[in-house]
Amino acid sequence: MASPRRKAEPAARTQDAASALTITDLAQEFDITPRAIRFYEDVGLLTPSRAGRNRVYSQRDRTRLKLTLRGKRLGLSLQEIKQLVDMYDSASDTVPQLQAFLQVLAAHRQLLEQQREDIEITLAEIAQHELRCRQLLALPARRKAPRSAS
Repeated sequence: MASPRRKAEPAARTQDAASALTITDLAQEFDITPRAIRFYEDVGLLTPSRAGRNRVYSQRDRTRLKLTLRGKRLGLSLQEIKQLVDMYDSASDTVPQLQAFLQVLAAHRQLLEQQREDIEITLAEIAQHELRCRQLLALPARRKAPRSAS
């Protein structure tokens, strides 16, 4: 009978292999191109290991990619995203890191609130134009004078 230790080792290897992702896996999951993933590698957001010539992505890389894409949707620069993702990876949650994060969030909150205000103003203007158009369309049709042939 095999010892429990020997049974656990192959299971651990299988689990590691199951959690390994290819560039195609990530591209399909997040609906982005492999080229975008390689770009994120170039700027240091992802650090896959290699199996021969193939890139092998871990769950850590997957999480970093997810955070990167979320940061992009929020309008963060890649430099800001890298700082935040690196902070996520950091074992320590130091006061300076948290203060820097709060500053980035405050700046983006202010920007988004300004954008929301601009959108609300624009929507109100569109509503006024729509109302005016509907009012004009609801007026009784005016008789047009027949055109004379010249």
